[in-house]
Amino acid sequence: MKIKTANRLNVVSEYYFSRKLKEIAALRKQGIDVINLGIGSPDMAPAKAVIETMARESHNSENHAYQSYSGLPTLREAYAKWYGDFFGVVLNPDNEILPLMGSKEGIMHVSMAFLNPGDEVLVPNPGYPAYAAVARLLGAKVRYFDLTEENHWYPDLNVLEKVDLSGVKIMWVNYPNMPTGVKASAELFASLTAFGHRHNILIVNDNPYSFILNEEQLSLLSIPGAKAVAMELNSLSKSHNMAGWRLGMLAGHPEYVKAVLQVKSNMDSGMFKPLQLAAVKALEQPQSWYHGLNEIYRERRKVAFEILGTLGCTFSKTQVGMFVWAKIPEESAGSEQFSDIILKNSHVFLTPGFIFGPAGGRYIRLSLCTKKIRLLEAASRIKEKINIK
Repeated sequence: MKIKTANRLNVVSEYYFSRKLKEIAALRKQGIDVINLGIGSPDMAPAKAVIETMARESHNSENHAYQSYSGLPTLREAYAKWYGDFFGVVLNPDNEILPLMGSKEGIMHVSMAFLNPGDEVLVPNPGYPAYAAVARLLGAKVRYFDLTEENHWYPDLNVLEKVDLSGVKIMWVNYPNMPTGVKASAELFASLTAFGHRHNILIVNDNPYSFILNEEQLSLLSIPGAKAVAMELNSLSKSHNMAGWRLGMLAGHPEYVKAVLQVKSNMDSGMFKPLQLAAVKALEQPQSWYHGLNEIYRERRKVAFEILGTLGCTFSKTQVGMFVWAKIPEESAGSEQFSDIILKNSHVFLTPGFIFGPAGGRYIRLSLCTKKIRLLEAASRIKEKINIK
């Protein structure tokens, strides 16, 4: 190339799934039927009323103009009611909620609003790779904190407080947790809030998995005093089958939300109005919507447990979310090789845990975003070719 790319590209690589999807596409081009159990992209549709709202409002010629950077008041009000009804959190829709084009956008915007080059960011290991990637792109320093099975996949704050934290600006947490599936607890969120107060660290909880196979919705912002040191991201991607619609939100102290809006308003020109109105309809869905969704995921999870048992993996049956996280057999070399052998032998793809950090090197993740008939086909294929070392 004649034009050099920015130096910041040297600190990140192409997303693992981007590369793996190309490999799977190449196999399918050869006529090989690969069953992808790797990515958490819901395969079901949103509620019928949501789709109807989107279609109807798109026909209104007045709905195609630029929209407010902070979203429709009716959408912010719907998010506030959703948080009040399900999480027991009171949010002011005027200044404590910011609609986003997906919560992944929020990871970048929060980071841009608060991080300077050289600031430190606490990132979970294992954890969502985007937390570290965004920090590095902004010139911040990533400091991993280990999550271990022995500590219930919770951060060990006692260990963290034995080191200098004076340079830390943000701590990313993600409960219900991805990839481990462990649920949050009020005690965990209270400890994190106190930790943030003691060290002047912004605790950001990424919370898109609250409703999947989980009967108790918890928010970090439910803890007294949390808004002074915490923010929370949420999304309709998983809870309402709207991953491709790109609808999320950020909640927190008005001054923090204002800072993020300052960044966001320079990045986009508002969200398509029919999308926002459809999101309002999604947020109005009754409790029965979530129960119906979870009945389907529960049946799929039974087959996932069978697959992982056949592979000799160990796992907790209490985990929540749309994945199953499992430890691979001791005799296996590592999660990447384990995954590659399954793909080669059975044409089934499972996500190797190493992509979530070194602490995931002995684990594998299976997505429930595949119809039961395909999961049963994957189980049958794997049973036929179980030789994995």
